[in-house]
Amino acid sequence: MENKRKNLKRNQITTFLITVVIVVLLNVIGSFVFTRFDLTSEKRYTLSPTTKEILNDLNDYVYFKVYLEGDFPAGFKKLRRETKEMLDEFRAYSKYIDYEFINPSESGNEAEIRETYNQLYRAGLNPADLNVKNSDGSTKQMVIWPGALVSYRNNTEIAIDLLENQIGQTDSEALNASMQNLEFRLIDAVKKVTRLMKPNIAFIEGHGELEAPQVQDITQTLSQNYNVVRLEIGGRIDALIHRTQDTLRDVSAFPSFDAIVIAKPTQPFDERDKFLIDQYIMHGGKVLWLVEPVFATMDSLQNQESTVGIEQDLNLDDMLFKYGVRLNRDLLLDLTCAALPIRTGQVGGQAQLEFFRWYYFPLLQAASEHPMVRNMNAIKADFVSSVDATTSATGVEQIPLLRTSNYTKVSGTPVFITLAMLRQTPDQRMFATKGKNVAYLLKGTFPSLYANRIPQEIVDDQATDFMEESKPTAMIVVADGDIIRNQIDIRTRKPLPLGFDQYTQNTYANKEFIENAISYLVEGEGMIDSRSRELKVRLLDATKVSRERAKWQVINTLLPIAIIIVLGTALAFVRKRKYSKK
Repeated sequence: MENKRKNLKRNQITTFLITVVIVVLLNVIGSFVFTRFDLTSEKRYTLSPTTKEILNDLNDYVYFKVYLEGDFPAGFKKLRRETKEMLDEFRAYSKYIDYEFINPSESGNEAEIRETYNQLYRAGLNPADLNVKNSDGSTKQMVIWPGALVSYRNNTEIAIDLLENQIGQTDSEALNASMQNLEFRLIDAVKKVTRLMKPNIAFIEGHGELEAPQVQDITQTLSQNYNVVRLEIGGRIDALIHRTQDTLRDVSAFPSFDAIVIAKPTQPFDERDKFLIDQYIMHGGKVLWLVEPVFATMDSLQNQESTVGIEQDLNLDDMLFKYGVRLNRDLLLDLTCAALPIRTGQVGGQAQLEFFRWYYFPLLQAASEHPMVRNMNAIKADFVSSVDATTSATGVEQIPLLRTSNYTKVSGTPVFITLAMLRQTPDQRMFATKGKNVAYLLKGTFPSLYANRIPQEIVDDQATDFMEESKPTAMIVVADGDIIRNQIDIRTRKPLPLGFDQYTQNTYANKEFIENAISYLVEGEGMIDSRSRELKVRLLDATKVSRERAKWQVINTLLPIAIIIVLGTALAFVRKRKYSKK
């Protein structure tokens, strides 16, 4: 019996020592080898490789001031918790991430709160008005600021919105989309605020493109992260490509701009400018094409009830076809569309406006699950045409980005456009075409339009540095130029935010689409891939919670106690029987 006790004691000591050694070894190994385990089904805490790379490259503190603190509804508490957990995950990969959560309404003084709100608005944050239902059935209005200000060293703070506000979405769907894009929004802010040199973007002009005031809002927005200029090519060989010559007289060429934007040209491109754009692409340049194959504007309907949409020859068809898309000579009408204000009378000196659905203003939706457009709000188009992918470009991947709804009508040119249709009930049988693609992402290795077509002296000219096939690059083609045009305030004559309709007071996702497109072209696949995360937000059913609150409170309070009592009684009974036999 004495030997048994000694053996038992020896075994217990041995087990204890082995456990201590294992714990110590694991800690020593863990101090040299960094790893984390994500046991969630959606891998919600597994950061993308690009995110980890950006965090590992930080050498100074990035500071987040998050304005998601206060007494919020359950959904926004969930967004706050997800934001904090994501920032904690960032901090696990970099010690240079720091944050604080701030309640902008905590002072209680109305004047101070109003001043704080004004400061946040001027900084670029957008408020959200909520009607919160109390437990007694009453409601109260609450203003929250679901966003953050991000700073780095002495750089200017940049503002980021954490709430995806999408037309037609329920609150839970909007919160779900917000949480899915959380990593992208936060790490995109880190990349932008720590960038030492801004990439270069050029808006091409000289072919009747949109003028500066018509793209002023998106220009100002892009200027926060890019050097934005307006550029007329003018046939200059060095307009888009920068050439250097070393001591051995070898010429190397590379694009002068990280991306160029061609926004709604209305005049044909001459062959020299086309050649220079083609060679810019061959050298790895990126292009955002916003080109309309049909000429039709609302300006023509200002003083008359009808107009005609006609073909527009920009001399770009062969070029875009060679790269992989064909812009069709048609206009798309859609039952899912924006409204048009029509003056119907005058009362007391004030014009009376009524809003009618204008089928030539389709609300575009994502045509694929590409991260650039996934979870995006509706995008307002203005006289848009359809786009088809071609088989002329081998080695080019063609990804549809935007399309109309499944209630579309296709009208070939010439198109008779009349305001009289506003007063007529549409025949839905005429809107039976499934959604038509209006925008494509093209990426890969593009063939030059001018391969085997230019004189040999140009091919041999070192200043030209002619290439017949491009380096791997990308371009985006959209068959609507007005998608990037901001409205002009009818009273102040100042540009309005892109995507904001001053008549209906709706804000569409035009600006977000353009920002994502430029970000994709300039930053590449890595950043935009962090938007591909899909998470399920398991929110509580508010109606069921209210109805069954008492039952679950009793269960959660008494059931654990009952389980402990039963297990304690059973254990005591087993021990009593075991030792009573001995």
